[in-house]
Amino acid sequence: MNARLRFAPLVLVAVLAACSQKAQDQTTNAVTDIGSDIGNTTGNAIDATGNALSAAGESLNPTPTGQEFADKAAKSDAFEIAAAKLARTNSDSADVKKFAATMIEAHTGSTAKIKAAAAKATPAIKPDPTLTSDQQSKLDDLGKLKGADFDKAYVDGQISAHEDALSLMKSYADKGDTPSLKTAAGEIAPKVQEHLDMAKKLKK
Repeated sequence: MNARLRFAPLVLVAVLAACSQKAQDQTTNAVTDIGSDIGNTTGNAIDATGNALSAAGESLNPTPTGQEFADKAAKSDAFEIAAAKLARTNSDSADVKKFAATMIEAHTGSTAKIKAAAAKATPAIKPDPTLTSDQQSKLDDLGKLKGADFDKAYVDGQISAHEDALSLMKSYADKGDTPSLKTAAGEIAPKVQEHLDMAKKLKK
């Protein structure tokens, strides 16, 4: 009887230790599960946010319709040609004047390409080259400048205009809804990239 009493505390300690270890294991597993759940929830939230931002971007910058694309392209060409004609008289730089001559020839050609592609659409599309108020305002301001001041403003404007035109051409070539205009946009895009590179080189 005395022997059993002596071992009783040892048995109790062993039982308590086992219970303590089991409780610790359960706590560890619970923490692990919570961490996993948080990680999964966070990952899902990030994915959802990314998808939402992408959708928002597309809604803010939707691909234009065939008519809208043709109009934007026509206005872009008209602006480039008008600005280049100003360079003939307002610039003192031979390089700027050479670039401007290239712009007149190239954008006259792209205007013809867009018109031909628009005519093949069903129903046929007629591009509207009327400048926007913003484009006209930029031309008016540009026309007031001479020499080096003109050259700086003209080249800066060319970089900005060609960046916008390149984005338009690439976007429509990828997601446009009118096959003939999609083809034209894909053919024009590399030329616009060349012009952008030329303008950036002039700036340097």
